[in-house]
Amino acid sequence: MRKSHPVRRVVLATAATVSGVVLLLSLKPASDPAAASAAGAAPPVSAAGQESPQGGARAGSGTVTGDAEQTQYGAVQVRLTVSTGKITKAEAVQAPKGGLSDQKTQLAVPRLNREAVAAQSARIDTVSGATYTSDGYKKSLQSALDKMKPAASGAAGSASGSSGSAQARTVTGQAAQTQYGPVQVRITVSAGKITKAEAVQAPKGGLSDQKTQLAIPRLNQEAVAAGSADIDAVSGATYTSTGYRQSLQSALDQAGG
Repeated sequence: MRKSHPVRRVVLATAATVSGVVLLLSLKPASDPAAASAAGAAPPVSAAGQESPQGGARAGSGTVTGDAEQTQYGAVQVRLTVSTGKITKAEAVQAPKGGLSDQKTQLAVPRLNREAVAAQSARIDTVSGATYTSDGYKKSLQSALDKMKPAASGAAGSASGSSGSAQARTVTGQAAQTQYGPVQVRITVSAGKITKAEAVQAPKGGLSDQKTQLAIPRLNQEAVAAGSADIDAVSGATYTSTGYRQSLQSALDQAGG
């Protein structure tokens, strides 16, 4: 019996040592600096992922001023306030002044401002009694819109990468003067093709109204179908057709052919 006591002590000591090692191993993962560092690295990545979508929210906003258009009674120049690609305010920073022009400006400009915001384009009605001011306003408005669209297109392109080259854009040709009034064509181009054509100016008044209603829709369709200014003149509307083709060619030249 006395010889067995040392053996018992050895067994007990060994068991105590094994238990201690097991306890140390079970506590090590919680105190491992590498594990703690890896666990701490995850939250910053998650936080950054939540903040990144906020970038670029203000693209397509600001103020755009069109070219000053000279009329018989003075210059007209339009400035637009744009928010997320839409016109929120229109104003004339220049308008005819002096004598009767003051009255016509006070009559016409507020109406033209409202119509520009409502239409979101230069396709607005001429104010009766202020034809020259209205025409100058529409031309300057179109100029401002033309300046606004490339900026918006550029912002979209920077966000979408190479897909921006396929985005549609709008180009307005120069106004072609005819015997019965100016003709001006605006085209929408996508992937190098005309997808839409429209006349932003066309002869008006009397018989010209009938000829315009007859010719313009056909010319618009032919421009899209042909993809060029090589289109036929509409019978009975030769002057309008010729002016249309000249303005259409001007728009195509601006769009790169």
